[in-house]
Amino acid sequence: MKIPDRRKRSRERWREIGVGLVAPVLALALWQWVAYQGWVNPQVLPAPLDVWRKWVDYLLPLVPFEQYTEGGRWSWAFSGELPMDIWTSMFRVVVGFAIGAGLALPLGLAMGASRVVYAWMNPLVQILRPIPPIAYIPLAILWFGLGNPPAVFLIALGAFFPVLMNTIAGVRHVDGIYLRAARNLGADGATMFLRVILPAAVPYILSGARIGIGTAFIVVIVSEMIAVNNGLGFRILEAREYFWSDKIIAGMITIGLLGLAIDVAMNRLNNHLLRWHRGLEH
Repeated sequence: MKIPDRRKRSRERWREIGVGLVAPVLALALWQWVAYQGWVNPQVLPAPLDVWRKWVDYLLPLVPFEQYTEGGRWSWAFSGELPMDIWTSMFRVVVGFAIGAGLALPLGLAMGASRVVYAWMNPLVQILRPIPPIAYIPLAILWFGLGNPPAVFLIALGAFFPVLMNTIAGVRHVDGIYLRAARNLGADGATMFLRVILPAAVPYILSGARIGIGTAFIVVIVSEMIAVNNGLGFRILEAREYFWSDKIIAGMITIGLLGLAIDVAMNRLNNHLLRWHRGLEH
């Protein structure tokens, strides 16, 4: 029975992927047709094929090809900047998210479980939470200078509050039936927290992590436009200065694909960790 079920799920998954590709393919076809008709300036909105060629040029490693020029020098076929830009951006996202979530999780658990901690910390959290991470850019540069430290600080800040607020909500909204049942069975405070409250709050915590890493990925692009000299955000800003609109769009598409990959990975991780939770299919 398991093999047919797996095949059925596989067919359904591929069907969903096919349906999801319809809109992007139609958008690309319309975009190419508009560019082919010459209705827009190619420097303002290049054709998808031009963007694809620039994306390949951006992706492939730097390799020379022999070509005699007036100066007698070698010419270079590809820039190969994209792999390094992806690596640096993802490194900053992972480090910043780990710091932000690592600080938010214990604080959220404490605020959710203790009314005293919540009363002390909640006013400060509610004052700082509405401030966007972008507003901290001048302070981040003053405190940390340029390079990775200010970028990581901004990313950690962007990931901190989604994880914190979802963790607090998860702990404070545990079903009262679970709590009464645990008390009737003689559970002490530590057992109540570790065996009842924490598992019940895991879905909220994972949802906060999914939102937090998405926010971290947005913040890294903004921070790389200001404080560093590499990464996807820096490369888009560099292309803007030279009016390379095809490279700008290639970088934007790369960001979108990476964001999609991160979201899919987080969704699968959530489903795997929450197999026991009611409502998820095994």
